[in-house]
Amino acid sequence: MPVNTELATKTYYRYAWVRDAGHSDFVKKAELCERFFRGMQWDEKDLALLKAQRRPALVINKILSTISNVMGDQIYNRSEVSFQPRSGAPSGNADVLTKLFKYISQDNQLDWLRSDVFADGIITSRGFYDVRMDFNDNLMGDVRTTRLNPKNVLIDPDATEYDPDTWNDVLTTKWLTADEIAVLYNEDDADYLRNRAGSYFPYGYDSIDYMRDRFGDRNASRSFYTGVVDESSVQRSVRVIERQHRKLDKQRHFYDMATGDLRAIPDNWTRDRIAAVRDMYRLEVVTKLVNRIRWTVTADTVVLHDDWSPYKHFTVVPFFPYLRNAQTVGLVENLLGPQELLNKVSSQELHVVNTTANSGWKVKTGALRNMSIEELEQRGAETGLVMELDDPKSVEKIQPNQVPSGLDRLTYKAEEHIKTISGVSDYQTGNAREDVSAKAVAMNTSRGSFNLAKVTDSLNRTDHMLARNALDLVQQFYTDPRVINVVKDRMTGETETIEINAPAPTQEKPDALLNDLTLGEYDVVVTSTPVRETLEDSQFQQALSLRELGIAIPDSTLLENSRLLHKSDIIAQMKAAQESPEALAKRELEKTAAELEVANLKAEAAKIEADAMLKQAKADKENQATAKAMQGGDDNLEMAKAQFEMQAARERHQLEMEKLRAELEFTRQQNEMKLQQMQREGMIKVAQKQAESFMQEEPVEEE
Repeated sequence: MPVNTELATKTYYRYAWVRDAGHSDFVKKAELCERFFRGMQWDEKDLALLKAQRRPALVINKILSTISNVMGDQIYNRSEVSFQPRSGAPSGNADVLTKLFKYISQDNQLDWLRSDVFADGIITSRGFYDVRMDFNDNLMGDVRTTRLNPKNVLIDPDATEYDPDTWNDVLTTKWLTADEIAVLYNEDDADYLRNRAGSYFPYGYDSIDYMRDRFGDRNASRSFYTGVVDESSVQRSVRVIERQHRKLDKQRHFYDMATGDLRAIPDNWTRDRIAAVRDMYRLEVVTKLVNRIRWTVTADTVVLHDDWSPYKHFTVVPFFPYLRNAQTVGLVENLLGPQELLNKVSSQELHVVNTTANSGWKVKTGALRNMSIEELEQRGAETGLVMELDDPKSVEKIQPNQVPSGLDRLTYKAEEHIKTISGVSDYQTGNAREDVSAKAVAMNTSRGSFNLAKVTDSLNRTDHMLARNALDLVQQFYTDPRVINVVKDRMTGETETIEINAPAPTQEKPDALLNDLTLGEYDVVVTSTPVRETLEDSQFQQALSLRELGIAIPDSTLLENSRLLHKSDIIAQMKAAQESPEALAKRELEKTAAELEVANLKAEAAKIEADAMLKQAKADKENQATAKAMQGGDDNLEMAKAQFEMQAARERHQLEMEKLRAELEFTRQQNEMKLQQMQREGMIKVAQKQAESFMQEEPVEEE
């Protein structure tokens, strides 16, 4: 684009206003926190003064170990993003979106990127993603996520909320080479800006530019190559200001009369395309006044880009560990005081120890014969020092000051302050006392994670906004047919092919598409899960415990969650062996044997029950005969005796029947347990044989 001094000046002055309205203070705080994290914890003036006085300046960097523990907890607890259908969305598309987001995460190495943004947040109190479309590797476009330096992101000073959708504008500043400008924008502007040694603006190179982070010297931006040597292709000497701000504009929308949903129509759509979509989905087209995003990019007086943003959201996605009334707070800034106290008290302790060894001398004039006063000053603390004196009382050692009582307690208090303020206790760092029980250590460790619950919740909120923005980009730009290969099983390397927007005509809908992700709305669900290796260990122990309890856990599940090498090959061989003719024949034989065993058990049980029924019938017959014999007598005593004997015999028979039933039930349960044990032993033997055969097939390296 041509030189536009008016628009460039307007953009720069907005940048300067936002910078002076609070961003400069944040940069100073962030620089101080990063210096303390790196171990540069003494002011240069204080360091020079202590050096002149020959006093120590110790740095005992407790901040690094404390923050590293928090980073480790984040690394071993990843987040999983999934989508759920909400309004007008096919249920199957939600699963496709979940798999597509995993593909995008792997393509952008989001796990490592997430750790970098998290580190920026807890150290400087702000971390930022940048989510936009990239057309370098794919002409249809890919969702590209990068990390932004928080010092180069300027937030709307009037903003108060966490979500950028409530901000009016956001600015980012970066340094580019002339060749990068030629690739990203156009070559004419790059040639105009090439080798420019000055700036149109009086404060074009402000303090923020001097503090930009790089591998080289931070003051390198103050010097520029001049003369016949052209380094504009490798030296990033052109500062670019990128502003995304909201502006009122009338825009056409698709309107669904059934649900009331509105969807903005891209500016580059033709009337025929709009009409086709309107007729296909029975929509109406309305014009509405909205706050659209205007995207302006300038470099000095050159306007590199100025147009409506193609995105629904700002490309910037923030992470704030703590946000209170528009003030961001990290974990390092509140540790600066205790860390300074620890350094100063420890340095003072060392200074006292040094003065004890070399406290000084009182020397009478002319008393030294073999050395001068200057030599005594330099060598006065040496072991085995020999002084030749006229009078032994002419030289006297100055008594050193005693170590102040309680100085060591200040060091202990400083360390405890760091633990208390950060919320990272000895239990979380693995430095708990040895006399504490394992159960108490586990409880205190899990309880300590509650101190960082707000930080974790803020990170999940950022993940939600990141997935939301990626979803909008997918629905807006992933409109052409695509084929994506997603890793289905990381262990075995199995992949799954997903077709998006593929033609799938039917009689009812001849223009229907398979996995049309532009349809409907979806909810984003973010869950925290342990990292894969830790999760595998936990799953293996749980599966093994269930196997020991008698639950038939498949062998493939145990192998999948184990740490064995070549376990994918072992599982593949197990599956092949299970489907072989020999394995099928063996399973048929085992099944036949089990069926015969069950038949034998049923026959034995039937025999026992028949014997019991026969005994019961004999007893009833005897009782009936006794009753008939007693009917003809007149003696009441004999009748009572016979009735008593009949009742006793009946009770004995009932006891025998109950005993037989109990024995039968016990025998049946034992037989079932034997069958289950035989099945488990058979499966284990098959797995052992397959593992042994696999190990035997591995080639042996020659020495």
